[in-house]
Amino acid sequence: MARVLILAGDGAEAQEIFYPYWRLLEEGFQVDVAAPSKKTIFTVVHDFEPGWETYTEKPGYRFGWVNKGIDEVNPGDYDGLVIPGGRMPEWVRLNEKVLEVVRHFFENNKPVAAICHGPLILAAAGVLKGRRLTSYIAVKPDVLNAGAEWEDREVVVDGNLVTSRAWPDNPYWMREFIKIVKQRT
Repeated sequence: MARVLILAGDGAEAQEIFYPYWRLLEEGFQVDVAAPSKKTIFTVVHDFEPGWETYTEKPGYRFGWVNKGIDEVNPGDYDGLVIPGGRMPEWVRLNEKVLEVVRHFFENNKPVAAICHGPLILAAAGVLKGRRLTSYIAVKPDVLNAGAEWEDREVVVDGNLVTSRAWPDNPYWMREFIKIVKQRT
């Protein structure tokens, strides 16, 4: 059975943490969710309102399945890593243990899925140089500054890395990630 780690924290986009969590469980994978603190986290809902030139943010559902603090994580125990978006990545990327975990997955060529603002963590970990990926459009400058090539597509697969733009791309993102995890386990 494949083991997958989801990085989490307050401000994770609700649809980008709930959907992969349930989809991976449905696939029969063992899923652990790690956040800076082992607690119920508060998610957010980013939506697109008529007349707004950017997304809006509202409180989302509470996510009560965080079963590890990030300091408890041994990345060698996992076959894949999922990084949701939302506002969570902008502050979770400041945690050095998070960056160490991410680097482990890239150094060992293990599958990594990141969506929306999730690539902010990848950029902070220094693993994007020479890679091809997508993200939410507002993250494009960070991706380019990290030395990666950015594409505006629903899903981009570059070796072990699977990325998508935002929650409307959830089915494509998880389909490709699950396919890679199954091929490698």
